[in-house]
Amino acid sequence: METMEKLRLLTKPVGYLIIFGLLMLSLPLPTAHAGMIGTEAVVNAAQVQQDRERLRNAFNRDDVKSQLIARGVDPAQVQARVDSLTDQEVQSLSGKIDQLPAGGDGLDLLVFIFIVLLITDILGFTNIFPFVKHPKR
Repeated sequence: METMEKLRLLTKPVGYLIIFGLLMLSLPLPTAHAGMIGTEAVVNAAQVQQDRERLRNAFNRDDVKSQLIARGVDPAQVQARVDSLTDQEVQSLSGKIDQLPAGGDGLDLLVFIFIVLLITDILGFTNIFPFVKHPKR
């Protein structure tokens, strides 16, 4: 009888472990969904990354930085804004830079940057220009 009692003491924790394991197996777990990624999506993502790097390099040029500072715009804010642009905005801005005349003084680029920053300031995304009146929040 003593061995029967020892057997019951050993099987009780094992039974609890088995029940716990079965309950854990019956829990709903999130499933992973895999899909094919098209070549166009990969190429588009790489192109957007190149365009974004190209914009960063354009705004890191000393002449552009000096013009931004002369107009009261912090170059760090411009870099932060470039980083927060959507993919479509990056492609549009990069395309406009391609249309600028080569070897120009960059005034068109600076005017374009000023207009982009002014629009974002008017919409309330940034607070760069003191002459823009923001609605009270």
